[in-house]
Order: sequence, then structure tokens, then C-alpha cells
Amino acid sequence: MSTDLFTLITFLGSVLAGMLGALTGMGGGVIVIPLLTLGLGVDFHYAIGAALVSVIATSTGSAAAYVREGITNIRIGIFLEVATTIGAVLASVWLTTVLPKQSLAIIFGLVLVLSVFLNLRRRSSIKEVEHAGSLAARLRLNGSFVEQGQLRQYSVTNVAGGFLMMLVAGVISGLLGIGSGALKVLAMDNIMRIPFKVSTTTSNFMIGVTATASAVVYFQKGYILPGIAAPVMLGVLVGAMAGAKILVRLQTKWLRLGFSIVVTYLAIQMIYNGVSGKI
Repeated sequence: MSTDLFTLITFLGSVLAGMLGALTGMGGGVIVIPLLTLGLGVDFHYAIGAALVSVIATSTGSAAAYVREGITNIRIGIFLEVATTIGAVLASVWLTTVLPKQSLAIIFGLVLVLSVFLNLRRRSSIKEVEHAGSLAARLRLNGSFVEQGQLRQYSVTNVAGGFLMMLVAGVISGLLGIGSGALKVLAMDNIMRIPFKVSTTTSNFMIGVTATASAVVYFQKGYILPGIAAPVMLGVLVGAMAGAKILVRLQTKWLRLGFSIVVTYLAIQMIYNGVSGKI
């Protein structure tokens, strides 16, 4: 395959990945990495490096809008970023050198299946806490946001549990090059009892920082190649911007289901190729 054709296919595939990722909330990395590894034969480590760069670009662009709207809880985001960054750096520095590519592919597939499950499951009726936990109060993590023209106050609890879950999310992000937003939202929504809208926007704010920590390590190891990372970054960014505009007019229920089926198929392929040593 010529370089020009490779770049074109990578760019167009990344545009589609970014668009679907924005429409379903799962991020473009879950499509980009299988596209590069299974479809184009790119080494798994280089695919992760390219995906990390795309995560930084898309998170930076979308997070700014949520911060301006006052939905993102910046104090929570900065505090929990400590855990995700530690996990991401540990995974990037140590685990990626210890685990073979076949093991990374299997783990990637299993994480995709988990992400699909968390993305599809209906959110259980979780009661928000009326009184903040003592640690949350000391750290001033409680906040408010405007919803339907009214100011809505909320409190935070179980900060330690959320911090530990974020450590796991950071490890997965650094190891596999995906935002692991599903785990971040799970930690803030189910464990810390933060309103769902705040959880998703704050998760988006954090993803870019986590990916940056991993990307620095991958860059130092030579796993970020401009010829792969540039078309992926531009494609995912264009696709995410287009998806954000389509999202306001589109019913995404069936799209989310269809996308989840595709991702599950890709996850099975990744696991199969990892087990059989074809990757």
C-alpha cells in the first residue's frame, strides 16, 4: 500500500471514528485502534500512540465548551486527575514494556466489551446525597450548575472510592490509548454520586490530561509517528466536530445500539487475534 493511500484511508476512517465516538459518547479510540491494527497492519504500540494524540485533540476542543457553560466541576477534575495521571504514567512506563502485544490486544478487547456494557446499561436510579462527605467538604468539591434555567446544587461523597477507580481508569488509558471515559463516569456517577451531566463533562475535561501524561512517555519511546498520528488526529477531530453538530438533531438510541454491536465485534476480533498470536 502506498503512503498516500495509507494516509487517506487512515484519515477517512478516523473521521468516521470521531463522528461515531461523539454521537455515542464512547470516543473515537475504540474504532481507530482496531482500524490501524486489524485493518492496516500497524503495530499495536504505534496505534496506541496515535490514538492518544487524537484523544488529546478532541478532549481539548470539547472540554472548553463545557467549562464555559459552567457544567464541568474543575476542582473535582483536577483532584481526580492526580489519580488518573499516576495510573497512566505507571502503565505507560512499566506495563507496556512488560506485557506483549498479544496480551495488550486481549486486554483491549475485554475493556471494549466492558465499555459497551457500561454504555448501554440503563442508569439505575441513584439518589444524590444531600450532605457532602467530610473529605469532599474539606476539599470543597461540592458544586452547582444551571439546569433548565435554575441553579442546581449537589454534594459529593465517597471521594476515596472514586479516587481509587480513577487510578484504574488511568492505568487502562495509559495501557490501551483510550480515554476510558466509561470508568471515569462510573466512578463519579455511581460511587461519588455526582449528577450525570457533571460526571460526563468533567470526565471529558480529564481525559485530555490523562492522555497527555501517557503520550509524553509514548513519544519518548518513539511510538508516536507523525505519518500515523497526524491523519488520525485530524480525522478524529473533524469527525468529532461533525458528530457534535449532528447530535443535537439526531435520536442516538438506535445508533448507540448499532455502534455497540460493531464495537463488540471488533472486541471479539481483537481478543481472537491476540489469543491466536496474529497481532
